[in-house]
This record gives sequence, structure tokens and C-alpha cells, in this order.
Amino acid sequence: KMEAMEEDSLNSLNMKDDHNHNYCASSSSSRDGGRLMRGPLSGAAAPQPMCVPVPKPAGDPQNPTGKVRCRTAGSTFMDSDSGSESSEVSEECSAAPPAAAESKFSFDGASKFLMNSMAIEDYQKNHWPNLEKAIDRLLIQNPTDHISVSYAQIYSYVYKCVCQQHSELLYRDLTTKISYHLQQVSTQLYASTPDKFIEDFNTALSQYIASLQCIVPVFMYLRLKEDLMKLFAEQVAEKHVNTLMPLLIKAHGMPFQVQPSTMASVVKGLYSLRPEWAQMAPALFSGFIPQIHPPTEESLLPDYAAHDQKLQMDLSRNGFPR
Repeated sequence: KMEAMEEDSLNSLNMKDDHNHNYCASSSSSRDGGRLMRGPLSGAAAPQPMCVPVPKPAGDPQNPTGKVRCRTAGSTFMDSDSGSESSEVSEECSAAPPAAAESKFSFDGASKFLMNSMAIEDYQKNHWPNLEKAIDRLLIQNPTDHISVSYAQIYSYVYKCVCQQHSELLYRDLTTKISYHLQQVSTQLYASTPDKFIEDFNTALSQYIASLQCIVPVFMYLRLKEDLMKLFAEQVAEKHVNTLMPLLIKAHGMPFQVQPSTMASVVKGLYSLRPEWAQMAPALFSGFIPQIHPPTEESLLPDYAAHDQKLQMDLSRNGFPR
């Protein structure tokens, strides 16, 4: 009896208790062909095996087949197909070969490239030609004309282009199209005579602004308004401002030589394009734009009164009673 009790005490000393109360035999007892394990006292689930790839150099005698080693929670690594004394689970793990992953990525890349090519071809053959026709009709319309254009259809084309990630391509084609139109407008202004130049410039500016009121909303995803107004300033206004400004100053000194509404439209349009142009003719711009001159000073009141008297006399000479 004493010998049996001593043998039981030795066995109990070789058992180890982990934090889940799982009793496992020490490594010395594994020489008998396995480990002794008793289920958890609390009824918790047994630890699950976790696969961890352990790279081995080619020709390694300890891992000639290139297997993936496994381990359980709280245990040491084990070989999945070995019967070694360190293995706790006789379970095989596998990992996807690197070549298969690379082929999958290359296939995905090729399919995406093909889909993108098809989308660009669809844009060039279907979407942009229809948009270009609508833009042509909007650019050449007069403010008083009524042109039948399906804005819902234009918006649909623009939406599809943006969803297919063709925003940059659409922006480039649109600005190129409008730039070409503005070059033609500038060429026509070069052929205008001085007595009609202010009227012709006002027609070109008014027509362009009316076109933008239709184009900008349907191309709302591209945020075009400032860029398209800048195009008019660069392609048209800057090329003709030195011709236009003396004619405006002359017309401003001769009331009703040009319609007041036309004068106001041209001056306000120039100021919206380039506010610094007001410094070329402050007296002209101050008649239509507030706060062009510096703040009023008391010492200049006599000059203001003389200016008003001169204006009244000019109106009287032209048949306007006081």
C-alpha cells in the first residue's frame, strides 16, 4: 500500500495545472507514446488548433515535405503529419500555394483592365458624342431662343461617366470643346467694326453666360463654373479688352450712344471676369459698380457737386428737362 501511494504521489507531481484547470502530463511522461490529458473541470471547450506557417529552407531534413505546423492554445508547435512526442493533435493543415495566389491576382488585374477598356470605349462611342451634340446646341443658342434639349438625358450620361470614373476624361473633353468654341467667338470679334463692337461683345458674353446656366447644373459633379468663366476671360476678354475699353469710355462720355442696359451688362461682365480691370477706367466702372472709388472725403464735396452740375447740364442739352 505504501508503494502504491508513493507511485500516485509521483504521478500527481508530474501533472501540470494550466489557467483553465486542464491537467496535462509533463514532457517526461510523453516518452510512453503520448500525453495524459483530462478534460476541463468547468466544462469549457477544448482549445482549438491554430495553424501557423513555419517556413523551412529547401531540403530541410526536419521538414522535407514543406508542411505547415500547427499548435493549440497554450501548447508548443507540432508537425501536422508527424507522430513525434511533441504533437497534441494529429490534424493536417494546408495553405494556398503562393503561385495560386499570384495567378489569382494577375487574373483580377487583367479582368479589371479589360473592363476599364470596355468602359472607355463605351464613353468614346456613346456617352461623349451625345453630350457633345447637346453642348453644341447650348453654346450657339441665343438667350431669347428656346431649344429642345433633354436635360434628364444629359444628366444621365454625365452620371454614368462619373460612376465609371471618367470624370477627368469628361472634364478634359468638355473644356477642350468650349475652348474651341471661344476661339471662334474671338475670331468673329476681330471682324467686328468699332461702332458695333460693344454690342457684339455684349452678345457674345450674354450668350456664353446663358449657355453656362444650362451646362453647369447638369455637369454639377465637375464644379465647372469658375473654370469656364476663366476660359472666357482668357480666350476672349483678355484679347479684346484693350480695344473695348476706349470704346466704353467714349460711349460713357456720350449718353445714350450705346443703350444703358448694354453698357451696364458689359461693364459688370468685365468686372466679374477681372476685378482689376476697373483700375483701367475707375470713372467708368464707378457708374455701374459700387465702391470702386475710395471712401468719400469731406474735402472733395465741392468736386462731387461740380460733377453733378455738369451731368445735369449735359442732360439738358440732350433734351431732358430738369
